[in-house]
Amino acid sequence: MLSLETHAEPEADCSLCDRLVAFRKDNAAAHPDWFNGAVPSFGPDTARLLIVGLAPGLKGANRTGRPFWGDFAGDLLYPTLLKTGLARGEHDVLRPEALSLVDCMITNAVRCVPPQNKPTTGEIKCCRRFLDGRKAALPSLRALLAIGRVAHDSILSSFAAKKRDFPFAHGARHRLPSGLELFDSFHCSRLNTNTGRLTPEMFERVVGDAAASLRD
Repeated sequence: MLSLETHAEPEADCSLCDRLVAFRKDNAAAHPDWFNGAVPSFGPDTARLLIVGLAPGLKGANRTGRPFWGDFAGDLLYPTLLKTGLARGEHDVLRPEALSLVDCMITNAVRCVPPQNKPTTGEIKCCRRFLDGRKAALPSLRALLAIGRVAHDSILSSFAAKKRDFPFAHGARHRLPSGLELFDSFHCSRLNTNTGRLTPEMFERVVGDAAASLRD
């Protein structure tokens, strides 16, 4: 039987999804100095807030081995975490050791980079075992922040909650049957920010609400 920790974090060379494995191998051949593996969660095991994104970016987390690190979305996420007290230090992509998370952990619904940043329904479902394990391995967990609809839906499925009862909307706050709080945000992608669908102020408001909930 797999241990709780095994369920929480896949092996870097996870072989569960054939399409993602093939894509990882192609990227490893083209960029052997990149991480090119299932990206582990980042943050302390004492975290009370779990931030869940979609999947590693090709030139971001797939390259650096840290969720959101080195891509456009991370350039909004990490400074926002610093502003809201959920991180300390400095966001410098070339010095990952300069930043640490405070009372939160970051993970993804899908741990391996998918082609065109679009995981299939089957890949999302397959990777949910690691979201289940990650939640279970956080004994102080009180709230989750879904960055995007895919993360929102995956979290609901992880809790066996009905999607119609917890509709996704930017700024929404839900009390899950487990008693945990779920906060929703549009994904902090380049597309959403360039089109104005998500502004830094909108994003900071949601992250700030999630941080404040830990003090309630």
